[in-house]
Amino acid sequence: MVELNSEGTTDELYSQLYCELRRIAQRLMLGERLENTLTATALVNESYLRFGLHDAREYVWHSRAHFVASAAEAMRRVLIDRARAKNAKKRSRTRQLIELDSISHPLNCDLDWLLDVDAGLTELAKHDAKVALMVKLHLFAGQSIHEAGQLVGLTRWASYQGWEFAVAWFAARSAQTAI
Repeated sequence: MVELNSEGTTDELYSQLYCELRRIAQRLMLGERLENTLTATALVNESYLRFGLHDAREYVWHSRAHFVASAAEAMRRVLIDRARAKNAKKRSRTRQLIELDSISHPLNCDLDWLLDVDAGLTELAKHDAKVALMVKLHLFAGQSIHEAGQLVGLTRWASYQGWEFAVAWFAARSAQTAI
């Protein structure tokens, strides 16, 4: 495990944590289609470039977990952007039912599902930004509910309450679109 010091730049941290980031990317890539040309290595590299685009090279990272969570979010954004680009050809798309409790691997689902989850998380963030971030970390970075909650500053109890809220919120959102 790499200890993070406040002097570490984004470049140095990417070098130190590359293997861990690659494992996260491999987990994210498990659900991708066979004809996909994006590899786990390319996903990590693309997320690195995204950090560079936002002048994060000299950003002060508060902890190792903060850095890994940010890198995982950058990887998730790469996959969302790729899904949007592939889905741009489709004109009419309806929302799918999203049941957070039944998800064994979030990216084993199709592109429409991924885009619906992203839209749902964006809406959820307007109601509770910490819970939305916790759900992202749990689904896309492989953190447990408790670990994801800790990363966003929630207690164990509040983490599980937030998860239950997110499950109910997504169920209500899906029910609204079914009407």
